[in-house]
Amino acid sequence: MSRQTPSAQPASAQPSNQYSTGDATLAGYRKSIDNIDAALIHMLAERFRITQAVGAYKAKAALPPADPGREHAQIARLRALAQDAELDPEFSEKFLRFIIDEVIRHHEQARETR
Repeated sequence: MSRQTPSAQPASAQPSNQYSTGDATLAGYRKSIDNIDAALIHMLAERFRITQAVGAYKAKAALPPADPGREHAQIARLRALAQDAELDPEFSEKFLRFIIDEVIRHHEQARETR
């Protein structure tokens, strides 16, 4: 699997203003935020590649698309991690719930196309 470095990103992936705010401090913060956003996108893409494989496996093995026990455990685990990281656990749960819902939707689609 190839990883792109920020300099190898297509022009459309580059920030449009290139940090030209006239304020070096703000530009530095924005550059860091953009780097973090890029990393998040790559991590989500990798996560969804794996969950797509899980969905295909579940469809083949006739397993249900959702696993409420696993979901509950993951939410509890990530809420604890969020609290340790001084991130709002409510936010982390909403974020994870959004991802879980999307994964389940993909798993349902995989089951239907099987």
